[in-house]
Parts: sequence; C-alpha cells; structure tokens
Amino acid sequence: MQITFPQLLLKHAQARPQAPAMREKEYGIWQALSWGDLLTMVTQLAAGLQAAGMQRGDHMVVLGANRPRLYATMLAAQSLGGVPIPLYQDAAAPECVFPINNADVRFAFAEDQEQVDKLLEIREQCPQLAHMYFDDPRGLRHYSETGLQSLDALLSVGQDVLAKQPQLIADEIAKAQPDDVAAMFFTSGTTGNPKGVVHTHRSLLDRAQAGATFDKLTASEEVLAYMPPAWIGQNIFSYAQWLACGYVVNCPESTATVTIDLKEVGPTYYFAPPRVFEGLLTSVMIRMEDASSLKRRVFQHFMNVAERVGPALMDGSSVGLLDRLSYALGDLVVYGPLRNNLGFSRVRVAYTAGEAIGPDLFKFYRSIGVNLKQLYGSTETAVFVCLQPDHEARADTVGVPCEGVEIKVADNGEILVKSPGLLKEYFKNPQATAEVLTPDGWYHTSDAGFIDSHGHLKIIDRVKDVGRIMGGPNDGAMFAPKYVENKLKFFPYIKEVVAFGDKREKVCVMINIDFDAVGNWAERRNLPYAGYTDLAQKPEVYSLIQECVEKVNADLAADALLAGSQVSRFLILHKELDADDGELTRTNKVRRGFIGDKYGPLVQGLYGGATEQFIETQVKFEDGRTGSVSATLKIMDTRTFEPVKAAA
Repeated sequence: MQITFPQLLLKHAQARPQAPAMREKEYGIWQALSWGDLLTMVTQLAAGLQAAGMQRGDHMVVLGANRPRLYATMLAAQSLGGVPIPLYQDAAAPECVFPINNADVRFAFAEDQEQVDKLLEIREQCPQLAHMYFDDPRGLRHYSETGLQSLDALLSVGQDVLAKQPQLIADEIAKAQPDDVAAMFFTSGTTGNPKGVVHTHRSLLDRAQAGATFDKLTASEEVLAYMPPAWIGQNIFSYAQWLACGYVVNCPESTATVTIDLKEVGPTYYFAPPRVFEGLLTSVMIRMEDASSLKRRVFQHFMNVAERVGPALMDGSSVGLLDRLSYALGDLVVYGPLRNNLGFSRVRVAYTAGEAIGPDLFKFYRSIGVNLKQLYGSTETAVFVCLQPDHEARADTVGVPCEGVEIKVADNGEILVKSPGLLKEYFKNPQATAEVLTPDGWYHTSDAGFIDSHGHLKIIDRVKDVGRIMGGPNDGAMFAPKYVENKLKFFPYIKEVVAFGDKREKVCVMINIDFDAVGNWAERRNLPYAGYTDLAQKPEVYSLIQECVEKVNADLAADALLAGSQVSRFLILHKELDADDGELTRTNKVRRGFIGDKYGPLVQGLYGGATEQFIETQVKFEDGRTGSVSATLKIMDTRTFEPVKAAA
C-alpha cells in the first residue's frame, strides 16, 4: 500500500467528510466525530506541534485510554513525520523512564491528571522531555510546570498558525513516504529492558489491509476500542485497519462501562484476548447458577443442542432437518438473547489471540453463533501472520498464513516468518535486531510449533521455555510450561498458573484462583470467607482445584509427546499475580523466571515434599504505598496417569 496514515485520513475526509469516524461516550451519551472534523483537529494539532518545535523523526509518547483526541494527536505527530510511541496507561511512573530516555522523547501526550503526575514524577530523570500536553483538565487547573500545556491551548496555537499558512500541514503530509517510520511499540520486557519495535507506514498498513481483505472488512464495520493503545493488537484493529477501511471506532466511557458499551455499540468486528472471553462466559454461568431451576433446565437443554449442532452450522457442514429446527428454536429462546446480552448480536467476525484459548470456551462461542476465530502474530510482525478462514476455525491451531506471509520451521522446531509486516529494527539495538532478523529476511519468532496436515500452524510453546524432565520415571520427557498452564486456565475457577519442571524430576504448579468464579461457587455452598487469601486456602477450594488439575493430567496422559508434563504437586497462591508487583507483564504474561526467584521458598516447598510453606510477600498498592501479605500455604499432591498407548 503506497500511502501513509495521514494521507489515508485526507482521503476519507475528502470522500465523505460528514461520515462518522469515531464515537466517544461522555456522561452516558455517544458523541460522534466526523472524518472532516477529525481532519480539522489533526491539522490544528500538527500546526501547534510544529510551532512548538516538532521535527521529522521526533518521538512523542502517548499515555492514555482510547480517545478521539489521543488518536488525533498520534495522527498529528505522523503528519509532521513524527513518531508516536504509545505506552501502557496503567504502567507505574518508573516503568516509563526507560522508553522515554531510550527513544530521546521530547514530546508527550497525557490523557489526564494521573498521567501528567506520572510524567512530572520522572521528569528529573528525563530532562529532554520538554513539552507535555494534557487532554482532560480536571484537577490540573493550578499546575504551572514549565512545558505543561492543555491540548485546547495547542489547538488554539495551531489555528493561529494555519490562519497565516493554511497549506502548511497539507504540504508536510505530502512529503511523507510509505517507508518512513510510523510508530514504535515497546515490548513487554519479560526478561529485561523492553525493546522499541520500529514499524513503518508500509509494514503496518500492509498487514492491516491483508487482514481486512481476508475477512472482507468494509467501511460499514463498527469496532469497540477498549484495549490499551500501547498494545499493537489494539493499534492494528482500531487505528491501522480503521484508517485502511474507514470504519467507525467507538471509545467506551471507562473500563468500568466496557460491558455496557459493548451491548450498546453492537460491534460487527471484535477482538479480545482469551481472558476477556473467559470472563464474559464466567459471568454468564454465574448468572445461570443463580437462575430458577426451570431456566437452568431450558438453558442446559438448548446448550446441549448448540454443542452438537452449532459448530457444524458455523463451519457450513450439513445438518439434519430436525437438528436445524431444534437449533432455530434454541436461537430464539437462548442463543439470540445470550448473544445480545454479551454484546455480540451483530458480530460478523471475532478474533482472539495472545494465548491459547480452551477448546470448550472456543466451542461455546461458535456453538451459539459467534464467528470466533484465532490469529497468530506479534508486535514484530504487525500482528497478522496467520488467520483462520471462516469454515476452518479450530481451537488447537492458529490458522493459515495470510497474504504475503511465508512460514518455515527450523530444525529446533522454531517458527520462522517472512512477511511485508516485519519490523524495521529494534530502536538503538542492532545486536537484538540481528538476532531476530536474518540477512535474507526471515524473522525468528521464538515460538515452537509445526504446520499440520491441513496447512494450519500449531503452536506448542516458546522455544526457550520448552524443556526436559530430568530424573524420575519421566526422565527425558518434553516439558512445555505454557501448554500446561493454558490447559489449566481453561477451567473457569483458575485465573493464572505458573508451571515449573525444566531440569527437574516432576512438574509442579502455582495457581491463582478466579476470585469471582470461586467466590460465587463458595457462596452457593454457604462457605464463608474473608477475602482472596482466606478463600484460596480453604480445603474445599483445594479439592475443587485438585479436580481440575487431575482432569488436565488425564488429558496429558493421552498425548504421547507431553504425557511426562503431568502435574505432580500444586499450591494456591495467597495473592493474585500483579503487573505492579513485577509478576506479570503489562500484557498479562507470566514472568516465570521472576516468580521462581521471588517465591523461592514456595518452589523449595513444592519440590522438597513439604505439605505447607510460610511465605511473606511485599506488594504495591494502587496509591503507590507498599505493604506485605503473608500466609502459610497448603501444598497438595495430585494423581498422575499412565500414558495412554496408541492402538496398534
């Protein structure tokens, strides 16, 4: 695609200036922003930024939730040849220091007082940060720091500049080339400092268009933008594809209203990681358990029909007349109202990615008529590497290579990718760039997997995480921690898992329960509890989780490759793993090595045969204060099963 983001904005604004580009919910009312008004805002912001000294190649960090003005500011920077760098809005202030200094950032957009306070807290460590612009003025009236200015003031400056030079920004937009740098995204930094992934207009828009072509996306789509803009998945779906297709992006009022806003918007194109789909299903099941016995029986009857018939209908397979009629009645009574309640009544295409999704969860959504599919990609590949065709969606694969992508599997099982969407480089890190990009253009994904007989890619784990059991009856067996963790997380009662076993004689895991799901389960059994720590250590809860672990062990026993990865012992952690405590990345990926070091006594207890282990942990509260939480955790053994021998 021989075009840039601001040039696409110009194209939409000229072709249909009055059509809605974005909607934002403010005070319970949806407000629309047209393509023409968006262009005016972007042009004024760009003129203001140029007056403030922004030059081609300058970097601008963006801190905030999805908002029209945040998107407009990114477009304004790109209009001048600047490079927006979205950072996670829930990141603690110290986490912003490295990206800002690594990228020599002079400009910053901060959504509100919380984000401004973050920047001011680290300003002494980032002396080059000269210009900070805020959107929401609440609480900032008496701030008088040098270089801090409202976005309204910047717009006013831009208006004055354009009154004298009306063609100024149009001329700047015309100078841009597709191979200019468009944006930078910092990786989550699971093993060290994050790396700045540099993408061009060409790489991002090529993949955005490839995904749009694959699923026949048009300007009539409705999208809800609710994930962090710093995550490239959100950026592709709600920014790159938005500009490539010209559809409408809807911004929820807050994270607390996303579920309500989802129902009101009724998106036609939807994306969420598995944990969001898990959360939605958990809330449905909790409500059904509290329903009358008649409603529960009706629900269960038609869900049995859906499980038997729904996936076949979704895949375009032949279904008997009686089954088709039963499903149609179920759609009227259960599936349709359920889709409407979830906000999926108009969804034409729904995607999930980032982690494996449980087969039961995947089947549930497809059985009730939601076209849920999986994709495979990463920050470095501009997301779209593999996609699932409509009638070939399976829970155990991530689809087929999409347009322009080549895939090969190295001798060690690592997946290599060649694609027009590959990163240009890691910023200021040629060594890391050379480690992942070969001279002939192949990208090392660090994922282990294979292409199955149907041409679909199947992911096993990260190459570096695939290990071996050493000692004991399973000596030499393959250990794939993420595979084990994901199978356990398929249960609604389990929120997070950390598996250990590489170079050890057996597999042991630490588990976070899902507080809402287990809490509801406990309340229905009149089991009192005084918070997460108390609930997690209840003997009844341990028995519940033990059942889940042993079901996974039985499944693993049937897998010749991974039968040795069955879980021998487990414990339930006394606190939820938290990104603020360094245990998760900002994209909610487990930092297994960090957790192993931090909870060393628990690891020793698991492998030392202890039945309980005391642990005291420092935690960080939302207001920045630190404290500690301690508990004596039970450690439980689980049944393992003999590997199932294949039939002769």
